[in-house]
Amino acid sequence: MATAPPTLPAVDTDAAIAFTQDLVRLRTVNAAGATEVERPAALLVQRLFDTFGWTYDVVEVAPGRPNTVAVVEGGGGAGPTLMFEGHIDVVTEGDAADWSVDPYGAEIRDGRLWGRGSADMKSGVAAMIYAVRALQLAGPFPGRVVVGVLCDEEGLMLGAKAFAASPLARTVDGVIVCEPEGYEVCTSARGGIRIRIDLHGVMAHGAMPQEARSPVVAGARVVDALPDVQAWAQERYGAHPHAGRVTVTPTVLLGGDPDQLNVIPAHGVVGVDVRTNPGTDHAELIDRVRESALRAAADVGVDVALTVVDDRPAVEIADGHPVVTALVEAHHHVHGEAPPFGAVPGTTDGTILTRDAGLPTVVYGPGGKWIAHQKDEYVEVREIGEYARVYAAAARAFLTGTGTGTGDGTGDGMGAGDGMGGAR
Repeated sequence: MATAPPTLPAVDTDAAIAFTQDLVRLRTVNAAGATEVERPAALLVQRLFDTFGWTYDVVEVAPGRPNTVAVVEGGGGAGPTLMFEGHIDVVTEGDAADWSVDPYGAEIRDGRLWGRGSADMKSGVAAMIYAVRALQLAGPFPGRVVVGVLCDEEGLMLGAKAFAASPLARTVDGVIVCEPEGYEVCTSARGGIRIRIDLHGVMAHGAMPQEARSPVVAGARVVDALPDVQAWAQERYGAHPHAGRVTVTPTVLLGGDPDQLNVIPAHGVVGVDVRTNPGTDHAELIDRVRESALRAAADVGVDVALTVVDDRPAVEIADGHPVVTALVEAHHHVHGEAPPFGAVPGTTDGTILTRDAGLPTVVYGPGGKWIAHQKDEYVEVREIGEYARVYAAAARAFLTGTGTGTGDGTGDGMGAGDGMGGAR
């Protein structure tokens, strides 16, 4: 394995930690109907970019939902374009009384920085920004770096979709998504299908069930049939070495009104969360869920309408892609050992960047892999500086190395359905 340069750009770790705290203190919850989510954090990012003298664009993807994207030219001649990507929206903290710390206090205690978004993924955003600043201050480098701070990752990924549709996206040769993955270099990410099954029956009095066609009974039978769909999918698509097997999980079962326990309702809903591995045929799997639901509800005389709410393919990048090898070499140089490879258990903005723009994406960032969206979320303070140093080293290796793309947006990017392991 080639080694990274012996001298790495010097990262301002203290500033990266402080900036993480500043971001965590802002409650940027991606809540339904919110008219302003990321804007306060985006303004903080923009002010920092101004102090660096960076050129950046702000695109209002939705009201109060801006993308902030900087382009840092290396000044060292022609070269590839590397992108670092992160989001600044977070999920709700839930009941703050369940936390042992202030969810937005950004307290540092026991070597950890606590708070909602500390791992997912405001520490990753801070680390990538200060890594690129360190690279810039270390002197000229070929090519350029795109720093994308995007909105709405926790929702419908509107920020990633908007960036993927932009002319700038077509110039990018590789992307490092800075989501928390616990030191793993994640070369694959599981796909996700969100399915809503509406059940339409006939209302009746609870004392006269013979007059009803109950969506509650049908819903229970639909849920009961899903394990057979999962078993079929796991046999059909097998196990991926990192992404594991397909899962088909009921997440919603609605029907009736608890204030009217003597009424059999006319309508019900079953929600299903499907997670796929690279190579899964999403269309085939959706058809299987539909057929199973139709059979389960037919015995009750209930009609079924299936809606695919969202469909995100599983994606995969080759271990030998230049953006992966640069990251692996940088991790080895900073930590003294090679990183493990893994898969993202869910989907990230990288999924959309690969699906919609064909960009090669790899995921690697500070924070535990399983801590996201939980109470008492935290990131180890030391990781912020560690990841920033790896990012800086990876950027330099990618931008100065050989085989890192053409620099004109026609590098090794592949779409989810043409070799990246996505649904076909």
